[in-house]
Amino acid sequence: MNDASRPRVVVTGLGTINAAAQNTDEFVGALSKGISGIGPVRLFDSSQYRSRIAAEVTRIPTLKSAFEDYSGKRMSRADRMAFAAALEALRDASLAPLPRELARDAGVFIGGGAGGLPEAEPFYRDYLRNGARHAAFSVLAPLYCASTADHIATKLGLFGPKLAFMTACSSGANAVASAANILRTGSARIMIAGGTEPLSRVTFATFNALKALDTRPCRPFDRNRGGLTLGEGAGILILEQLEHALGRGARIHAEFLGYGISCDGYHMTAPDPEGSGAAAAMSRALEDAWIRPDQVEYINAHGTGTQANDLMETRAVKRVFGKQAYDIPVSSTKGVTGHTLGAAGALEAVASVLCIAREIIPPTLNHEDPDPECDLDYVPEKARKGRPNVVLSNSFAFGGNNTSLLFGRYESHG
Repeated sequence: MNDASRPRVVVTGLGTINAAAQNTDEFVGALSKGISGIGPVRLFDSSQYRSRIAAEVTRIPTLKSAFEDYSGKRMSRADRMAFAAALEALRDASLAPLPRELARDAGVFIGGGAGGLPEAEPFYRDYLRNGARHAAFSVLAPLYCASTADHIATKLGLFGPKLAFMTACSSGANAVASAANILRTGSARIMIAGGTEPLSRVTFATFNALKALDTRPCRPFDRNRGGLTLGEGAGILILEQLEHALGRGARIHAEFLGYGISCDGYHMTAPDPEGSGAAAAMSRALEDAWIRPDQVEYINAHGTGTQANDLMETRAVKRVFGKQAYDIPVSSTKGVTGHTLGAAGALEAVASVLCIAREIIPPTLNHEDPDPECDLDYVPEKARKGRPNVVLSNSFAFGGNNTSLLFGRYESHG
């Protein structure tokens, strides 16, 4: 039974920068046409590694176009990507510039992981070679993951809640879920929420050492899948209380319906093979949103392309949806963006909202040889025209950090 007293939360702005797109419109095109951003690593020398491909962002828009007095000094690559996506999302929500009277009721929640590691890596190399007297320690200012939320809040003059999330691959999803919860409690009227992740040498080396990377572009749910493909990027959503959005005449892309969070309690890097934690997150999202399983019309899967994750997620979906699981399109967009780790949940939340707003079902790229044990409708290779009313977005992270988000088509009554 729906709790009419709980404020409804809607999405009024979207922004992204990723390997396949510089903005949301380009992202729609990439999802619709199955354009992948995966290619050879160019940010650093990858010749010594088993896998040498990733999904890199080729250009980050300058911030001076929006703030003449803001040079971007002491901002990391992660900070700049998130800031660019946040500015796009604010423009999309008709909140750029953000009215000063809203600043006290606006906050920012950002998920991430590597933070300023790409900037720290050359610093430590030079430090070891040349000594401390020649080291510019100010380069390390954006090293910490909270730097991104700090920059956004400071430049926009926000006085609302501000938090940084680091729960591995569910960081961005947790930022979105928690921001929606803040709006439900009335602690803010507007929240900037999302995630950002840069491609760093340390991250790339670590996943290679784990033998978790495919030497080819990732192949989610395919029989011959060999691992994930790392990516980088940022995804930002503007969330508002419905009453506030309607009061200012905002365009509503979708409604945030609910979320579920769980922990496997199984292993630091491997998921529970039976998908118990993932199933719990999905079930809790349905319960939070008062949505029946048969109302879900598309699932944006975590779908990393590893043997363990894809089989686990397939089992978890069947566990929650039963026989109906075979009738729901389930796709992974990581063949387009790569696995953006701390940003993945937010970037895929953007994709999920776009499925509703732009009426598309994205494909699972590189899904060529079906795995008999992964036997759902994975929308292989080509996008479909569709009009999903309820979309579930999954993020299942290291440490068993599971988060599922539910978005729906906005209806004025319900």
